[in-house]
Amino acid sequence: MYNLKWIRIIIKTNSQGVEAISYALWQMGLQGVEIEDFSDIVSALEKKKQKGNVEADWDYIDESLLQNKNQDEIVIKAYLAENVPFEEKLIQIQEKINHIKSFLDIGSGSIEIEKIDEEEWASSWKKYYKPFKIGKHIIIKPSWEQYELIEKDDIIIEIDPGMAFGTGSHETTSMCIKLIEKYINKNDMVFDIGCGSGILSIVAAKLGAKNVVAVDLDSNAVEVAKKNIVLNNVQSEVKAYKGNLLDKISDKANMVVSNIIADIIISLSQSVFDYLKTEGIFIASGIIKDRINEVKDAIESNGFDILEILEEGEWCSVAAKKRS
Repeated sequence: MYNLKWIRIIIKTNSQGVEAISYALWQMGLQGVEIEDFSDIVSALEKKKQKGNVEADWDYIDESLLQNKNQDEIVIKAYLAENVPFEEKLIQIQEKINHIKSFLDIGSGSIEIEKIDEEEWASSWKKYYKPFKIGKHIIIKPSWEQYELIEKDDIIIEIDPGMAFGTGSHETTSMCIKLIEKYINKNDMVFDIGCGSGILSIVAAKLGAKNVVAVDLDSNAVEVAKKNIVLNNVQSEVKAYKGNLLDKISDKANMVVSNIIADIIISLSQSVFDYLKTEGIFIASGIIKDRINEVKDAIESNGFDILEILEEGEWCSVAAKKRS
């Protein structure tokens, strides 16, 4: 069996540079962009200690992960297939980093590369990924872990993220899930823009959405989403496509969710208005705190009323309603 080789690109930055660099990598077509923010782990460990390790959602975190780590540093990882001319792509990435450095303090901005294969990548992170709860009733678990329901209303979502973003453990995803759980109604139609692993689409379906359309520009993410959709037995409710939502859909939804970054959410807000029913809900995440006012202004100026803004760590999520 052929085992695809990948190049892992590792960029070290700070909270100011994380969004601009992530967006640049996404624009250049790199896959599986991950963000490791050690301040998130610190805050999670504090939460774990405060709760006596009984109720903490992140109780699988090992404090040894912080050894020899610069806690002000954020590490961005992205992946490029080895059969792509990666040396040329690496030059493009370096040029983009230098450009961003010219107008933004991004910390070191150093770039490292590693060669890996899919099997190695798939097994390396599994030891850190354990079942956990989000919101009132959503339990996220990998397929290889066992979990016994504690409350009868709990809903188990099985996610194997592969090389797609979205395990549920990052604040941007968990806040989205909390907002979906709060605002979704039975039989809703939902659009998921930038679906990644498909986790938000699957949550929506498990909470009663009748028709969910998931789209992503990353073909690998779409394949991962399709596998997770089958794994959770929601293939009748959820369909995943590669491409732009606006090219795929002519219907209007009750809810649109998008966990991407601030710049894309700002540009999406006008288009999303046209694809939502009156009083439909727009849930947007992936917004760093420094950009929340820009996003809020864009959403409001495009015909929405803000329902609430959630904050966790350095990130924000917004729920808004289309004006009647």
